[in-house]
Amino acid sequence: MNRYTFLLPALVFVVSPGFRVVQHRPADRHAPIIIRHRAGTSTTSSNWSGYAVTGANGSVSDVQGTWMVPSVICPSSGNQYAAFWVGIDGYASNTVEQIGTEADCQSGSPIYYAWYEFYPHLSYYIAMAIHPGDIMQAHVSASGGNFIVTIKNVTTGASFTTGQKMANAKMSSAEWIAEAPYSGGVLPLSDFGTVNFSGVQATVGKTTSGLAGFNQNNVFDITMDNPDGATAVPSSFLPSTCPQTGSCASNFGITYYPPAS
Repeated sequence: MNRYTFLLPALVFVVSPGFRVVQHRPADRHAPIIIRHRAGTSTTSSNWSGYAVTGANGSVSDVQGTWMVPSVICPSSGNQYAAFWVGIDGYASNTVEQIGTEADCQSGSPIYYAWYEFYPHLSYYIAMAIHPGDIMQAHVSASGGNFIVTIKNVTTGASFTTGQKMANAKMSSAEWIAEAPYSGGVLPLSDFGTVNFSGVQATVGKTTSGLAGFNQNNVFDITMDNPDGATAVPSSFLPSTCPQTGSCASNFGITYYPPAS
């Protein structure tokens, strides 16, 4: 399939034919983690759920993962939000280099779209059709403060790539996250049921592995306790140990639980 490249200052866009580059910005942001409590390697957050792997500054150079876009259940009115992404930084630093999809409820109706963000820079929509059930692959790589983010809709074949220099990025964590975005505060979380991540893998220092292949003192499970009362909880990851040969990419799910009535 042919693809077209668009050169803009500090950005490179690669999109499939039939789609146009969209530069307008979502109203919400995808911010670093807001930690409410941490006990050992278990973290409770207001805005994130999933897993993070940490390393020394400058050690994280690659992260990737796959997920199926979940179908959200919307209330009859009101707005709710849920973003699903892979990225570098944000667990213990003030930047996040990330790309993913969103499943929101706007005035009671579901909407789905792809986006990227080099936080604290603004978030941008991606001109890519997204539907519940689509299989998404995302990849973020870093070298010397230069970041490349890529997302592919495996179901439709559409893909997108862009890059940004982030001089202040720490390159100290990799993440696979379901997020309640931020706009003047953490936004209400939409009911996404369960989102399943697979092919989860990162490069930290000289180690490229799924979650089981890293020092487990540096692997953090993150539970979201959203301000609206909803929670999102990650399952244990599989495989729980890495074989001596073959792939060690991880799989896990994140499940939404509604506010207590």
